[in-house]
Order: sequence, then C-alpha cells, then structure tokens
Amino acid sequence: MPAGSLPAGISPDRGQEYMSDTAAPLTQDRRKLEMAALSAPAVFFTVAMIAFPVVYTIWLGFQTFSSTGKQSFAGLANYSKLISDYEFWHGLWITIALFVLSLVLQLVFGVWLALVLFNAKRLPGIVRSLFISPFMMPPVVAGMMWLVILDPSLGAANYILQSFGLPPSDWLASPTWVIPTVALIDSWQWTPYVALIVLGGLQSLPPSVYEAAQIDGASPFKTFQRITLPLLLPTIVTAAILRSVDLLRFFDIIYITTQGGPGNASNTLNIYGFRVGFEFFNIGYASALMLTLTAIVFGAVLAFNRLRGAVAW
Repeated sequence: MPAGSLPAGISPDRGQEYMSDTAAPLTQDRRKLEMAALSAPAVFFTVAMIAFPVVYTIWLGFQTFSSTGKQSFAGLANYSKLISDYEFWHGLWITIALFVLSLVLQLVFGVWLALVLFNAKRLPGIVRSLFISPFMMPPVVAGMMWLVILDPSLGAANYILQSFGLPPSDWLASPTWVIPTVALIDSWQWTPYVALIVLGGLQSLPPSVYEAAQIDGASPFKTFQRITLPLLLPTIVTAAILRSVDLLRFFDIIYITTQGGPGNASNTLNIYGFRVGFEFFNIGYASALMLTLTAIVFGAVLAFNRLRGAVAW
C-alpha cells in the first residue's frame, strides 16, 4: 500500500480518523521507549551501587576465608557463631544502650529547641542559624573538635569543671562515662536536625485550637500537654524513625573519639564488624554480622512505623 494511502474499505471521510487512531499507539510506544531510555542510567546506577553490594554481602555471609585467602562455602556457620560470640552480644548491648540514650536526649531537647525557635519569632536569623549549625558539620570534624574539648589535660570541659572546684574527668577513657559522653556528642550534633523536623510540624498545626485554649484560660503547660504534644506525636515518631536508622549504624564519631575503647566499653556492632572485617580479615563473619545488624535496623524501622500509624491523627 503506497505511503499515505488508505486501506480498502476505508472511505476518505473516515481517513483522518483512521490515521489518528493508528498514530496514537505508535506515539505511546515511542514515549515508553523514551522513558525507558531516560530511566536506564538511574536503574543501572541503583543496581550497581545498591543491589549488587547487598547481594554480594549476603553471599559473603555464607563463605569462610582461610589465612591463605582460600574461600569455601560455610553455610550457616557464620550465623551460628554469632550465638556464642560474647563480643557480638556485648556490642549489641552497647549499641542498644547508645541508641536509647541518644534517641531520648535528641527527642526531648529537639522538641524543646523547636518550641524555643517557634515562639521566639523575633530571634535574629543569625542566631537561628547558630542553633541549627551543628548537624551541618561533618561527623569526623565534630568528633575531632570534641576530642580537643574533652582532652583530660588541655580541654575546655575539665577547665570549666576545675573553675567551679570540681574534679576533672577523663571523659572518653572512663568505662563509666564513655557511653554517656559519646551520646552527648551525637546529641549535640543531631538535636538541631530533630528540632527542624518538629518545627515544621509546629508550623503546620491549626491556630484555631490554640485560640480556643486561650479563650478557655489554659496554661502554657496544659496547652502543650493536651494540644501540642498529641498533635505533634506523628512528627516526633517520624523524627525518631530517621534518627533510629542512623543511631543503629553509629560509627564515625565513635571511631574518631574512642575506636571502641577503653577496652571494649564503646565497641558497638559497627565498630566490632569493622574490626572483624578489616583488622582480622574475617570477611565472611563480618558480612554475617553486618547483615544481622541490618535486620535489626529494619525491625526498628517497622516497629516505629507501626507506632506512627497508631498515633496518626
């Protein structure tokens, strides 16, 4: 059939309608091909940078490596070893303790800071920027800065204590104080992040409920207890989810400040996995350990998601 001609049985009156009907599927197919071509680099990048490392780590978790580098299939041996590994359970306890302490501090002070910034509407912009600046600092820089501040002989922290007649403390070398100290460092850096999330929630609350509370003569504390906090709970749980993922993967500040010490007092699962994999070169066991930690992170996220669904309004 010549180009531009109509099939037999199609009248010229219906020619334009016929051509438009056949052109539409061709146009849709072309758009699908264009979309596939445009998304192909992103899909390839996702597979190369995320899916492949995850699958490879899962595969390594079932392998064992000899001192000569010989690799062999180990089945579930690496995972069964976790059950009797004292360092694993100790690291899990340290990880949970640091997670709970840091999360509570960041949520409490994050809500407080958000309320301060929300009510201090005339606060200069530069002051607001100073409040939120810590979380924009790289964790490595924050860790090194706090190493100087907490130095037992030259640090500002002990100087302030001694100026009030209090004894100095070796903050990062004390098994008793190392976890609270690391939790405070992390909270100092990430509390402003929580505050920004909560501040966004505060700005979205309906003013009418506060006007009604003011007419009823409710005190500021009662207003916060009966109105602000219940309405903010979904936002607070969202902040808790975001911080939980980071806290359970906590590595950088601990590695810079204590490297898991003193002894193994701050030896979290991440630090322990790093040592097993890159100091003792037990790649298979380190992979199994990190996959177990990943499962714990997913479990925490699912639990917080269910909590968020329960408190959603």
